[in-house]
Amino acid sequence: MVDIEIAPGKRAKTAYSFDDISIVPSRRTREPNDVSTAWQIDAYKFSMPLMAAPMDSVVSPETAIALGKLGGLGVLNLEGLWTRYENPKIQLGEISSIPADQATARMQELYKAPIRPELIKERLAEIRAAGVTVAGALSPQRTAELYKTVLAAGVDIFVIRGTTVSAEHVSTGQEPLNLKKFIYELDVPVIVGGCATAQSALHLMRAGAAGVLVGFGGGAAHTTRQVLGISVPMATAVADVASARREYLDESGGRYVHVIADGSVGKSGDIAKAIACGADAVMLGSPLARAEEAPGRGWHWGSEAHHHELPRGVRVHVGTSGSLQEILLGPSHFADGTMNLFGALRRAMATCGYSDVKEFQRVEVVLNRA
Repeated sequence: MVDIEIAPGKRAKTAYSFDDISIVPSRRTREPNDVSTAWQIDAYKFSMPLMAAPMDSVVSPETAIALGKLGGLGVLNLEGLWTRYENPKIQLGEISSIPADQATARMQELYKAPIRPELIKERLAEIRAAGVTVAGALSPQRTAELYKTVLAAGVDIFVIRGTTVSAEHVSTGQEPLNLKKFIYELDVPVIVGGCATAQSALHLMRAGAAGVLVGFGGGAAHTTRQVLGISVPMATAVADVASARREYLDESGGRYVHVIADGSVGKSGDIAKAIACGADAVMLGSPLARAEEAPGRGWHWGSEAHHHELPRGVRVHVGTSGSLQEILLGPSHFADGTMNLFGALRRAMATCGYSDVKEFQRVEVVLNRA
């Protein structure tokens, strides 16, 4: 990144979004059927480099199971409606019908219900019984309180996800989570984020994370940029964190940490660009909220939308475009990159001559603007 002086004593770095770059095809091409989009983290293998975001509008136990059977990974929000209510479909239906000017206040009320450990166990057991990989997410604030319940329920992959997650959180009001000590005491791979710089990612890698989530403030349902003034264009963020992965690979003697793009990945072309910038996989929210099976019923929101003090997200109407299988694997009925997301990734890789995701990280990219 290039530093630019915006005023005496204050400099800014140039940064680029996915819209600012394009992928350059090489002279070799391949048949799409000869291309693999497979992804493996730890012992867990997937046919798509996909994690579904732990958002109540995207992942329910049913959709986590469906995603697993299709070849992706659904991550259940363990602080959401599914762990607060016996039958959260009632609350989900209410959220989908609230007038816009009342949505934030009503969601704050609905999410005040206590989290019930027995429901965490019940929901994760339902996913495990279907024979797919089990993943659940907690915020850093709730991790110390609930992680033993999550592990006892038999989670395979544990996700700690927040707007910004740091390995060096400082607090005078409460004992902060010792991320390094915590991760090394667990017997399951831990994916942590968000982060957006090489330095912050390197700290998370050194703390033992198996994967880092890259991005904050850029999702379709986020207003972090407007509320806090915080965001980082994703092409730069992913490439920067990928550089930290290379540094840590040498530093650790060969330990590979996965980079997962989480934010501003709204269409199939964004998935290809994220991997071209160095991501191993993507975490999707709004594209999957459009599925017929999505629990949000055509609406999409994240945990930031109902924060009890400072909401940094909104409920967004994304509509319904097709089944989960059509959105992920086709066939597509639209020409806008919102369906057959991983069929499109396969074709982009084939057009550029690459046979797998790891190779595709080396593809050339260009800036669309000077």
